[in-house]
Amino acid sequence: MKILAYVYTNPLLETPPDREFWGLEVDRVYQDLGQRQQLQQLITDCQTDTPSHLLIRRLEELGDTVEEIGVRLILLESWGIDIIAVEQDYSSSQFKQAKSADIKANLAKLLSEVQKNQLQTRLKQGHARNRLKNLPPPGKAPYGYRRGQDKYIIDRSTAPVVKEFFERFLLFGSLRGAVRYLEKRYGKKIPPATGRSWLTNSVYRGDLEYKNGEIIPDTHSAILSREEAAQIDRLLRRNSRFSPRTASAPRSLAGLVFCQQCSSPMKITRVTRRGKEQEYLYLRPTNCPQQPKCKAIAYQKILEQTIAVICQDLPSTVKQLQLPNINNIQQSITTEIQQKKEILQQISTLEKQGILDEETANLRSYKLNIEIAAIEKKLAQLPPGNLSAIASTVSIPQFWLDLSETERRFYFREFIKQIDIVRLNADKWQLKLVFIF
Repeated sequence: MKILAYVYTNPLLETPPDREFWGLEVDRVYQDLGQRQQLQQLITDCQTDTPSHLLIRRLEELGDTVEEIGVRLILLESWGIDIIAVEQDYSSSQFKQAKSADIKANLAKLLSEVQKNQLQTRLKQGHARNRLKNLPPPGKAPYGYRRGQDKYIIDRSTAPVVKEFFERFLLFGSLRGAVRYLEKRYGKKIPPATGRSWLTNSVYRGDLEYKNGEIIPDTHSAILSREEAAQIDRLLRRNSRFSPRTASAPRSLAGLVFCQQCSSPMKITRVTRRGKEQEYLYLRPTNCPQQPKCKAIAYQKILEQTIAVICQDLPSTVKQLQLPNINNIQQSITTEIQQKKEILQQISTLEKQGILDEETANLRSYKLNIEIAAIEKKLAQLPPGNLSAIASTVSIPQFWLDLSETERRFYFREFIKQIDIVRLNADKWQLKLVFIF
């Protein structure tokens, strides 16, 4: 018993499957990439050495039209070959054994499925060709842009709204705060989910991101700089540790303080006296199992002690870190990006010389652009190389005292992962800071 397999792969849409894909021992695999020369070779070989079985993934791999598929099916099956489509309910031997009415019903259903798959494939091929030309995906342009002939163009009437939204988020690190500011300043009301989508949308960074997740860099004018985009990504990762409301809470210690004795997070509560405007803030456990329960502590005392501890412990903690040489890593990544950009320039030259055809050149350029985008993202996510200098600056108490609560919240979360209250007795306590690095 001789078993052959045939695979047709469109390089614009997919990559060839592994040999183990078939799940059984195959004597030979004929594989086409874009064209069907190997299919013709398969037909020629079957005339002289006919196999018992031919495995394919789907019937539409045998041709570009239903007519082509039908002709090749009839030809191969006339030689007694059992054709099995492993991803469809088709086997030549089963069709022969079925009743006439069943054959017609199954064949009609299968042909309908093949036609539907071919239509979807043609649509995907059209989108893929647009990707190779770095054209925007179908649909409405994101807010702040409008569609040009072959790229997105900044809409000067709405782009300032988006720009100020980003600036507000970068300043205070609060998504909900930036959304509220947008409504108050411009009357533009958007839900927080839309705001988060803006923050992560590659279009605002000058890149195109397609449905398959692939990113092509520098395809149009950006509203966000690379440095601002990297800062936004860092803030989003940092805020992901907190609930949405805690992430945008006005108090700087929100979500950071825990009671070590009862392992409960501490929430901020506000107490006022009747008839007086003055308020008192306390930190108390949200779910303390102790009896009696752990006492609440004045918010201002915790804040003052946090500033004292961070000024004392941060410089020594940074000195103990075994950090890699960030400058060398940045240089290495920058060199790799430059090398790939030089290859891109060579592809244009090879196409002009006729060594590469247009489709091959576009496909290679597309893949290189994806690789460059991934490397640039890695470069943007590197930590700052001057962490020691930053630690020295923020270790001055006056730095923290000059900040507003919202600004302190921003910087606390840059350095502090958690603040533990260590209770020494009923009335005495001390703080232990857990830094992010």
